[in-house]
Amino acid sequence: MQANLASGVAPTAHYVIQGKEYQMGYYLADGIYPKWSTLVQSIHDPRGPKKKYFAMKQESCRKDVERAFGVLQSRFAIIGGPSRFWNKHVLHDIMTACIIMHNMIIEDERDVSGTFCDSTQASIPSVEMVEDENVRFQDFLRRHKQIKDKEAHIALRNALIDHLWEEYTSLEN
Repeated sequence: MQANLASGVAPTAHYVIQGKEYQMGYYLADGIYPKWSTLVQSIHDPRGPKKKYFAMKQESCRKDVERAFGVLQSRFAIIGGPSRFWNKHVLHDIMTACIIMHNMIIEDERDVSGTFCDSTQASIPSVEMVEDENVRFQDFLRRHKQIKDKEAHIALRNALIDHLWEEYTSLEN
């Protein structure tokens, strides 16, 4: 995950929270992960209504992911087995294949008389090659430093807390 982001391989995400523009996506994580700008950790000691609300929403999302993974584990034995020594590219292919097969099974179980819409093909992205290895290495170091920025992590987490608080408390009122 970090290597892909630092190498510029991972997809960028453009979004705005609390008026600040962000260019990198983030992952929900628990407390064992470092405080990087790409990881938003669970709040273990929520004090104040905003943090309690954020902790509740984040825990709900984490449980959704665990539930989805549990469904895949129960359906496909290969996912439930040990994978520590497998190549990460092989694991990616296995997970992708299992998700696709799961979706095909769900689709097959649906009502066949339902309406279907045609999908459109996405355009092929253009790849810009960097000839100078020094420039490429400097870009890698810049992205790596950006990922490990603890202050950016705290700012993103606080912005997310404020955003969710404003978004969902206004819906409830």
